[in-house]
Amino acid sequence: MVNTKQSYIYALLAVLFWSTVPTAFKISLATLSVLHMLVIATFTSTIILFILLVANKKTSLLLKTTTTELMHSALLGLINPFIYYLILLKAYQLLPAQVAQPLNMIWPIILVFLSIPVLGQKIKGKSFIALFISFTGVFIISSQGKLFDSSHSDIRGVLLATGSAFFWAFYFILNVRDKREESVKLFLNFLFGSLYLIIAMAVTGNWLTGEYAVSGVVAAVYAGIFEMGITFFFWLKALKLAATTDKVSNLVYLAPFLSLIFIHFILHESVYYTTPVGMLFIITGIWIQNRKPSKRIN
Repeated sequence: MVNTKQSYIYALLAVLFWSTVPTAFKISLATLSVLHMLVIATFTSTIILFILLVANKKTSLLLKTTTTELMHSALLGLINPFIYYLILLKAYQLLPAQVAQPLNMIWPIILVFLSIPVLGQKIKGKSFIALFISFTGVFIISSQGKLFDSSHSDIRGVLLATGSAFFWAFYFILNVRDKREESVKLFLNFLFGSLYLIIAMAVTGNWLTGEYAVSGVVAAVYAGIFEMGITFFFWLKALKLAATTDKVSNLVYLAPFLSLIFIHFILHESVYYTTPVGMLFIITGIWIQNRKPSKRIN
């Protein structure tokens, strides 16, 4: 069913919610450890995803899951949410939100290069140009307003933020190759992710306690709902209702710019001039990578 107006409404809602998440991450991490914040967010997301399965009458699909598919979900859940978010949230802990968030955006470029060993695809020359332009953006953003003073950057944080993009790209490839219903896959991924987080708390002895600031817990729950949970379904609904997915998909690049508004007015971070400039470089690289050659009319 095609409904362009509803498609854009769902897409813009998803973009709006995603743009608030970096702020929620920083608020939560101000009072919670990375592990505890991720536990609360992941458990929240798992519950929300199960409620959505019930509401959409798709729980019967869970019973049809094979052992092989469960093993695949176990692998996907290890990557996302477990490893991916542990790395990403640590980057947010070390870097300003306006730096950590756009550095993670380079995953579409990384995806192309991971497709060589994983999918056996050939890489076109434009991909190397796109990679160079996007990593120029990474360098600009990492400078945090001091373009020619590299000592100002937190190298560890930068490596973690950009490194998280590799895990997300790898997860994306494995997820696309899994042809199961998206809501079922996502729920099982987060169910296994929750199990890994329980194991991590048991191994480290770092269990959740009741002594947390309300703001940190609320922000973690918010992230669980709007970063990992319901927003994903808004996005899928938007793509399903769209006549063509290209224009709707491009709306996602509004998120990092909208994020700067929330980051500035809620977190009170002064926006470095290098942040929007670097974002433009990264998005330009992604646009070059995704641009399809125009068809010539003879």
